[in-house]
Amino acid sequence: MLHHIKNKIYHVELLPPKQESDKLEKDLELFTSKYHRVLENGYCACITDNAMGNLSFQGTEMIEVLGLPVKTEQVMIHLNTFHTKKNLDEILDSCISLGIKYLLVVSGDGSERLPKLKPADIGITDSESVTSVELLKYINREYPGKFVLGVAFNPYEPEEHEFEKMQRKIAAGANFIATQPLIEKNPVVDRLLEKYPDVPVIVEAWMSRKLHLLSDAVGYTIPEDASYDPIATLKMLHREYPDCGVYLSLLSFKNHFDLLKETWI
Repeated sequence: MLHHIKNKIYHVELLPPKQESDKLEKDLELFTSKYHRVLENGYCACITDNAMGNLSFQGTEMIEVLGLPVKTEQVMIHLNTFHTKKNLDEILDSCISLGIKYLLVVSGDGSERLPKLKPADIGITDSESVTSVELLKYINREYPGKFVLGVAFNPYEPEEHEFEKMQRKIAAGANFIATQPLIEKNPVVDRLLEKYPDVPVIVEAWMSRKLHLLSDAVGYTIPEDASYDPIATLKMLHREYPDCGVYLSLLSFKNHFDLLKETWI
């Protein structure tokens, strides 16, 4: 992950099509186009895992079915706890066969349509539920040395509780940290950087003008009529956090993608 920061490689979020899409063929073509565009520009494609609890196609499934190329330093798969044990192992085995080593391990957003791992499924006896911590432990135990594992950090949650969770994630084998979206310099993230100076941190930049979704992400209401410039925010994050990587969520490939060449300089 330090390689990504040193070489100014953006992490570009890609959402696979929803399984219930009524325009699936068009969605698959769009995903393919975005994926190729990200890799061709030297960035890292970060494929979400049932984002916001929506039943979607899985990252490795998309790559295999669509015959997409994999460059090890340019693909990251999100992996959450809403899978069967069989499906979890299939995903991890596919990552290895495809040459994917970067995983962002999160607890995830569930729904009644998604299965949920149980502690017994992955040999956990000291927890009543499976969170990202237990999933990290399982991956490191069953697939030692195969992956570079990232975890999420939410500076909008109660501070001490979030730091306690982060300590458990680091102890479970997390190799890097990705924050929730930042729209300004954040004192809790500043503390994170001070506490873990040797752990690469990726700050998330919100690249959409859909402010109601941003409000949900940061935990407080942002008026819909508020002025928001994603590119200006991105440049601000580079100034405030020059030693961090950057994850771009909900990036507009039409309006903002080509501007990225001028933002991390």
